[in-house]
Amino acid sequence: MATGKVTKEAVEAMPVGSTDSYLWDIKLAGYGVKITPAGKRVYLVQYRVGGRKGRTRRVTIGTHGVKTEHEARTEAKRLLGEVQAGSDPAAERDKVRDAEAFGQALDRFLTAHVAAKCRPYTAQEYRRVLKLHVPQPLRSRLLTDIGRGDMTRLHDGLREKPAQANRLLAILSKFFNWCEGQGIRPDHTNPCRHVQKFRVNARERFLSADELQRLGKALAAAEAEGTASPWIAAAVRLLVFTGARHSEILTLRWEHVDLAGQQLRLPESKTGRKSIYLNPPALEVLASLTRLEGNPHVICGEREGAHLVNLQKPWRRIRAAAGLADVRIHDLRHTFASWGAAGGLPLPIIGGLLSHSQPQTTQRYAHLSADPLKAATERVANALAGAMEMGGAVAEVVPIERRQRG
Repeated sequence: MATGKVTKEAVEAMPVGSTDSYLWDIKLAGYGVKITPAGKRVYLVQYRVGGRKGRTRRVTIGTHGVKTEHEARTEAKRLLGEVQAGSDPAAERDKVRDAEAFGQALDRFLTAHVAAKCRPYTAQEYRRVLKLHVPQPLRSRLLTDIGRGDMTRLHDGLREKPAQANRLLAILSKFFNWCEGQGIRPDHTNPCRHVQKFRVNARERFLSADELQRLGKALAAAEAEGTASPWIAAAVRLLVFTGARHSEILTLRWEHVDLAGQQLRLPESKTGRKSIYLNPPALEVLASLTRLEGNPHVICGEREGAHLVNLQKPWRRIRAAAGLADVRIHDLRHTFASWGAAGGLPLPIIGGLLSHSQPQTTQRYAHLSADPLKAATERVANALAGAMEMGGAVAEVVPIERRQRG
């Protein structure tokens, strides 16, 4: 093991042997250069951790020719200074080398946590959102390097789709909390914290009586022409009559249908186990459906034994025929709730029918539930006004139904 002043000339003059050889600098202890049998000259530092009897560690600085001797010496001084301060540069290097990429951790999160602990629909949605909106350059970054600025830029980049942006932020926040629980990121380092969500105005599109009539005619015509199967038409009608989520109807199995009890008893849904109460129109739809042998599903798809997977394509044809181009499948659920509210159903009842887990979700129909109260106050006020005009006689408050019959 040779010692001397490590200079450009000394490094290039060192002979190549059959094994690695070293030249250690006489002025900067721990700084040296290694010459391999292939003639490669590599700058490095060597130090001991834990005193005289501690473990010897080495950190490579760079290859001669790529790094100059001056650059290598400067870096060596920095590294050896960290050692003097109590750090272990080799350990920090190992952490970086062994660190998990952001994308790898995301995939592990989807497999180890989401698939095991979330409902199938939720897991599918997580995979879809992350695949669609997390770009590959970001996935390739080290997990420990991801910061709030990255999350802010990712969120802001979806400003044209605010609901999707907020959904992505919520999923990633759960992911980073999981990382902290796994010990692969330090506690309290969730970079999604303090990233402000976009304001999203809840869509309140629901069908009027005229629009429902047009939809009914379009469904009947599609069935008669063969452009929609009986199961497609039944799916749309059940969505209108029950207010169920479209995934609940598409995956519905006959074993979950209790015609005698007039309920759909779902073992799994977005909010867990739930019952959907069947009214006469919904019961009539179910009674009219043909059960295919070997297929346990109510809404049968094209594949043998499978349920209908995608209602979007036939729905676009049906809504176009009905002149309802702006109506989404989910708006059928809004329609059920809106008609209930306008008919005088209390909001808690509507929330129960739709299995809303949060009262705030049902609150969007509050202005509609006030319509029956407006009609009632008009009847009362008209009766009072009539009484005042009659010189104080109290006029009877006649219900609308009685007046119509009379």
